[in-house]
Amino acid sequence: MKLLSLLVLSALHLSAINAEYINPRHRLVRRDDAVAPPPNTTAPPPAAGTTTSTPPPPPPPAPTTSSAAPPKSSSTLAAPAPVTTSSAPAGSSAFSSSSTTSTTAASPTGPPPLATFTGIPPLSVITSGMPTRNPIPDTTTYAAGATPPISGAPVLPTPISVSGWPTPDQVPDATSPQVKEWLKELDGYTIPNISTTVDGSCASDPAAAADAANRGWWTCGGYTRVTDITACPDKLTWGVSFDDGPAPYTQYLLDYLTEKDITATFFVVGSRVVEYPQTLIEEYMSGHEISVHTWSHRPLTTLTNEQIVAELGWTRKAIKDVLGITPTTMRPPYGDIDDRVRTIALAMGMVPIMWTNSPNGGKFDTNDWRVAGGQVIGTDSFNTFEAILGNATTLDTGFIVLQHDLFEITVDLATGYTLPSALSHDPKFNLMSIGECQHFPAGNLYLETNQNTTFPYRNGTKLSGVDVNGDGTPDTVSGGGGATSNGTSSAAFTISAPLLSSLIAGLGLAAASLLL
Repeated sequence: MKLLSLLVLSALHLSAINAEYINPRHRLVRRDDAVAPPPNTTAPPPAAGTTTSTPPPPPPPAPTTSSAAPPKSSSTLAAPAPVTTSSAPAGSSAFSSSSTTSTTAASPTGPPPLATFTGIPPLSVITSGMPTRNPIPDTTTYAAGATPPISGAPVLPTPISVSGWPTPDQVPDATSPQVKEWLKELDGYTIPNISTTVDGSCASDPAAAADAANRGWWTCGGYTRVTDITACPDKLTWGVSFDDGPAPYTQYLLDYLTEKDITATFFVVGSRVVEYPQTLIEEYMSGHEISVHTWSHRPLTTLTNEQIVAELGWTRKAIKDVLGITPTTMRPPYGDIDDRVRTIALAMGMVPIMWTNSPNGGKFDTNDWRVAGGQVIGTDSFNTFEAILGNATTLDTGFIVLQHDLFEITVDLATGYTLPSALSHDPKFNLMSIGECQHFPAGNLYLETNQNTTFPYRNGTKLSGVDVNGDGTPDTVSGGGGATSNGTSSAAFTISAPLLSSLIAGLGLAAASLLL
């Protein structure tokens, strides 16, 4: 068992960010200008090693492709394990049907103009509403029964059902039978009695912002706990990650990562998982890491305990139904987390992963979502990234950067500019997935292959496993390789779970020890 370590409370003061809204014309997200916290909002001075936050990117739904784009296929090969090159249209959509092939010109109410680009556009041309290019097919499709790259992981399951899921991009029903079962995972834990925030921003909730240090609220002041992963430990190491997919243009990114032999961590939205299951499968089977990013991409501090459980539970279930594995990590949308959200996530077996800030407050956020939202252009985003690389060289540790694969624009910025810039940087950066940069065994990133007997936290009375499916029967044993519960206890579940109120009181397990 890993030793308990002393929890360090720390803080950095950040500007507040207003809520984001969907732009129906381009299905992009616009973020209002940052608003400084009111004068009566205070936070302690920065402490060494503290990370801060800027709310993340654009929430789903995924951008729709133009009517001339190839339709997404919802079919999956039925043959067993062998992999085959797909000639089917891009991705795999469970929600959408085949589109027409007529060209639609841009208009105040229509989609952006069709593509004139066959490759990465010039940086100065990457702007909101720019002409698009067509998605490309999944490079490889994998049949049910295929063997994953994680040792001991279950084979790929049969294709998921289109029905039986919550409404896409809406907070799931918190009174459903599945959520009632998942709420039992909180038994034995003291959930901090912290009120919900107005909209996840500091400016809209000055009382909560003033109490940010006690709440451990990352959005207002950058407050972290030792259970948060905020950087890679090794200097000049970039933990590469992409949020909000899978999406129609993710395949361009996957092809580039394969070409450059880079692994990344994908923080996936449950609504997108059900919509593009084949793209998620290719991410996983290509050796990338998969993590939970909620069902509807709402600021989690605005939700009730039951709603948070629903957001995490349905996304976890969607991932398991598609891949056969259950992630042990998560990232809160917009980085919006406090001690109440942390406790619930940890009780459900998910370690929060954030992103890095430099000691001088520089945000390791490429602002690629601002380009998609029409606030800046590609040149502005790339200049921000160049500043990030400059700050990164001054750190004694590595770093984690916020990027996205939800939009074509953000994929173009990554594959055409940010990743190539990092690869050619002097001094050299080492690019890898976040779990790899933490030196975590790959299997510990999923419950089925986890070999760490001190994590995930589990109530000592629940020895038979976890009910990921939400049907009232435990179906996943930690380290069981996907085996369902047989009524016997697993060594990974024989440890009595510490009350996570200890995080508040000052004791907690170091994040690095949770997955090692």
